[in-house]
Amino acid sequence: MISALHTDKYQLTMIYAHWKNNSIHHYRTFDLYFRTLPFGNGFAVFAGLERAIRYLQHLRFTEKDIEYLQSLNEGYEKEFFDFLRSFRFRGNVYGVQEGSIVFPNEPLLRIEGNVVELHLIETALLNFIGFQTLVATKAARIRQIAPDDTLLEFGARRAQEMDASIWGARAAYIAGFDATSNMVAGQRFGIPTSGTHAHSWVQDFGNELEAFRAFVRAFPDKSILLVDTYDTLKSGLPHAIQVGLELKKEGKQLTGIRLDSGDLAYLSKQARKMLDQAGLTETKIIASSDLDEATILHLKTQGAKIDGWGVGTRLITAHDQPSLGAVFKMVARYENNQWEPTIKISSNPEKITTPGRKEVYRIIDSRSGKAKADYITLAEEKINENQVLTLFHPTQTFRQKKVKDFYAVPLLTPIFQQGKLVYDLPSLDEIRAHHQSQISLFWEEYLRLLNPEEYPVDLSLELWNKKTNLLRSIYKQIRKENGEKKC
Repeated sequence: MISALHTDKYQLTMIYAHWKNNSIHHYRTFDLYFRTLPFGNGFAVFAGLERAIRYLQHLRFTEKDIEYLQSLNEGYEKEFFDFLRSFRFRGNVYGVQEGSIVFPNEPLLRIEGNVVELHLIETALLNFIGFQTLVATKAARIRQIAPDDTLLEFGARRAQEMDASIWGARAAYIAGFDATSNMVAGQRFGIPTSGTHAHSWVQDFGNELEAFRAFVRAFPDKSILLVDTYDTLKSGLPHAIQVGLELKKEGKQLTGIRLDSGDLAYLSKQARKMLDQAGLTETKIIASSDLDEATILHLKTQGAKIDGWGVGTRLITAHDQPSLGAVFKMVARYENNQWEPTIKISSNPEKITTPGRKEVYRIIDSRSGKAKADYITLAEEKINENQVLTLFHPTQTFRQKKVKDFYAVPLLTPIFQQGKLVYDLPSLDEIRAHHQSQISLFWEEYLRLLNPEEYPVDLSLELWNKKTNLLRSIYKQIRKENGEKKC
């Protein structure tokens, strides 16, 4: 169980202030989303929903939590701790299916509840979903570069912490990796596990050949030998070939060799040639050594003969962009028995929120079966698939197009209703399969790694007008309060 204290202090100060002011029953809606795509990518892969669900299901303040808060001497009244003891999540959650392709500024989660539960859960949800979405997106980029190769997640020892390694392995598997070296992730999620031996195995023996023979005696049907402990081409490969030929005489085969250093393009081409000349054509070549999508792409353009890739540090740490920058913002208040939209204004236009309770639809072309745009509406709006739909860019409104012969797929599905889980959690393999089906929905221009085309995420005319009018009314009120005259 994740502690209720997995939050920031300012969340607790707001909760206490609401309790003190008898405003704990204020009912609000928050959206969880991100503003910009990571890695210069054209899309992101939504991950982390299952952990968020488990967290909300079991969210409690334990006596240990209460004792810690009491020890801070913050002036919290005794009755406040009784209130915390009775806390349970009772809100509504609507979410995108895990593994989905998602884009900036569209709600991944819409959460409705009282201010206490909404403030308390913000930090944890951003933590879970931001990290896993980041790693899943990185993994999807790598899978694009190596669509037919074996991809192995090797990041446990370089992750920031144990939880990061476990849930990062899960995120990578969702986005197309085939296996992980992380045994806890394998146990917990059923992810296939993969691993061979380290350089220390070879060093532990009198010579390399003896070490290889000992290893294949233990694993005669699935041995991958690490060949760069001493000299890849003059020692490691000849010894691996010798052991492979000995296995062949026994009716078995050497599964593979692993390259972990040096010029991987050159070494892999030489290794392939030597293995093939020896008749070990089925023996695979696996590479590791600080790999990412850019390195793999360059190796492929150099003609590297590599069948599988062990990717660790740069995947599990999202090395080139270690934070997604997801946000959790209030978008509506329930007042006088109705929902009233709220907006946050900023001098940075990209930080201005889109107000109101919203739905998100994926507009699919009926003829091609490809996604044309994501379309954000007010929750009460309905889309008529028999009418022409006008799409326009939310800020560059002159960029318009009309769409007909389409169908609209809602992306937000009910997860919790009044604190009760109403969603059937899919298996990890079902999530992975859903991700693969999502990839096929998009034209390659939106998916390419370098300079991808911007996928349209548009607001309905009603929502756009609501946002524009709310902005105008707030600025008008500010001018009035400051005694400014209209220009």
